[in-house]
Amino acid sequence: MTDRIFVKNIAVFAYHGLHPEEEKLGQRFFIWLEARVDSRAAGLADDFEKTVSYVDLTEIAVEIATKRRFRIIEALAETIAAAILERLPDVQSIVVRVDKPSAPVPAVIDGVSVEIERARHG
Repeated sequence: MTDRIFVKNIAVFAYHGLHPEEEKLGQRFFIWLEARVDSRAAGLADDFEKTVSYVDLTEIAVEIATKRRFRIIEALAETIAAAILERLPDVQSIVVRVDKPSAPVPAVIDGVSVEIERARHG
């Protein structure tokens, strides 16, 4: 599958992290999505109902990132990927990246990120 839908830099304010301060104060996270789909029918027909909605992709990511708390961003990414594959049957695979720009590490950094790729089974 070579067709992709990208949703970049979804900003959310959430309370993910290991430390009590992160749970109390919260921080910004950025989520990137790359959904692999077959968009040929949608493109040929110029019909948005024949493709995966980037609105739906965004809403799933925001819902999970803001309604639940995760200790590690790997778990956040995993949960987003699983929900997208479960709820959007036309997504063949999904890449989820979670950026944590204010990660509490003892160095000056721009942030930390995790990126996972999950595919539909069967």
